[in-house]
Amino acid sequence: MKLPYVVVGVDGSLHAIRALDRAADEAARREAELRLVYAVPDSDEAGPILASAVARVHARRPGLRVAARAVQGGAVRALTEESDGAALTVVGTRGFGGIGGTLFGSVSLRLAAHVRGPLMVVRGDHPWEAALDAGRDVLLGLQGDADADAAVYAFEEAERRRVWLRVVHSWDHRHITPEPPSPVPATSPGQQSLARYERSEEAVARFALARLRAQHPRVGVDARSVRTGPAHALLEASERASVVVIGAHRRTGRFTPHLGSVAHTLLHHSHCPVVLVPTES
Repeated sequence: MKLPYVVVGVDGSLHAIRALDRAADEAARREAELRLVYAVPDSDEAGPILASAVARVHARRPGLRVAARAVQGGAVRALTEESDGAALTVVGTRGFGGIGGTLFGSVSLRLAAHVRGPLMVVRGDHPWEAALDAGRDVLLGLQGDADADAAVYAFEEAERRRVWLRVVHSWDHRHITPEPPSPVPATSPGQQSLARYERSEEAVARFALARLRAQHPRVGVDARSVRTGPAHALLEASERASVVVIGAHRRTGRFTPHLGSVAHTLLHHSHCPVVLVPTES
């Protein structure tokens, strides 16, 4: 049986070291091999950094199977190729920049728009230890049917961690013009249409969660719906989460894929690592 594997990008920087620590724990949790990838213009400089990274993993997780290699070329291309078939790809990012809170580490943003499997982004400005992470819930941002793969990943992650799954289901009614609130029962066409839309959107979450709850009976689930502002709701909830999972809604109508606004907001401001599960939209 082929051993599952977790991929992590390393380069010796502080944010990459924090990603490496997290990746080692993720690999151990999955009983998977950890594959270290260092993308450099000249592979001669990779030896000491890879050796140091391997030693750090062995000290942190004795017995974990580790493979390391240098790849010539860009980090995005190397990690995108390595992510094909990986249980998880982990990358670090520096965090906030000095101008308008811009996120440094464009590798993480470009990789999020191209990666072929689940991607965990770990912020370098977030000190983290496994002991502080223990017992914290998994957080899922659910918008609709397109997030089915993200929901599956979140349930599996909560089951691996033996914690609760907190679900924030978001939707809006921007395509329906609601009528002003009225004490009279909703009988107008506009009000009836909005009510039907509300029921159908809330049913999306109930249906998806009911199926996954049956498949993962040991996972406790707490779900709530918000009409607008999913990014704000997820950011607030991320303060108490071990990881937040969302679908990476990649816009393919341009020359290159682009992430949605919720993903951008979480990558800039989340209080915990973000896992993006690819979905085309």
